[in-house]
Amino acid sequence: MAKHLIRLQLFTVLMILAGQCASAAEPMTLKVLSYNIHHGEGVDGQLDLPRIAKVINSVRPDLVALQEVDHTATRTGSVDQPKELARLTELQVVFGANIDLQGGHYGNAILSRFPISKHANHLLPNLDNGEQRGVLSAHIQLNDAQSLRLLATHFDHRRDDRERVASAAAIKQLFENGSRQPALLAGDLNDVVESSTLKKLLEHWTVANDSPLPTIPVSQPTRQIDFILFHPAENWKVVDVRVLEEVVASDHRAILATLQLLR
Repeated sequence: MAKHLIRLQLFTVLMILAGQCASAAEPMTLKVLSYNIHHGEGVDGQLDLPRIAKVINSVRPDLVALQEVDHTATRTGSVDQPKELARLTELQVVFGANIDLQGGHYGNAILSRFPISKHANHLLPNLDNGEQRGVLSAHIQLNDAQSLRLLATHFDHRRDDRERVASAAAIKQLFENGSRQPALLAGDLNDVVESSTLKKLLEHWTVANDSPLPTIPVSQPTRQIDFILFHPAENWKVVDVRVLEEVVASDHRAILATLQLLR
């Protein structure tokens, strides 16, 4: 009887351990949003940051890359927009300032449902005295054993694509380095999938959507310039990618990717 009880207890322990291993091996599903928020000003001319937060909250993302974010600038009431959006969405936030603006700053931000262990902002190449651009890098701690890096960026908007291509090359040089750590790149790239800019990025990254999903103009989109990309390709599986229907809160539509991190 005692031996039978010991064998039964051992079997139970093994089953529990097997279940834990199976759970640990299951892919993690992440909802990733990229949104150019136009400093919170909608196409109706209204400055309304809670409206931006409502768009974000409507899809309950795990990770968010934001572009055109003001930090204590006069034009947006000297509000710390990253901090306020973190409060309204109940997510963690980091901000990368690329230019000084009206007593504050202007740049990109990252919101995360997971802890952000560290972050850094890297200025990108600036050609012909254009607006200074940057890429914000955050290390996201998904659990005790797994982390990823999220890069949020916003490329130059001018017709000449030299700065965008140079920025794509700079990101490749900054973050390639033979690393196999799972990584996401999201933002307003101000170029389309057939462009030299995207071709340069695709040397290292994979676009989440197979066919274009237009994000501008916001009322009736005809071009996709907002993207979510991942690396390395074998670490990720795309579940779904879609553009949100909201057409007033900003001059861009937000793009949402649901991805599985396989390992």
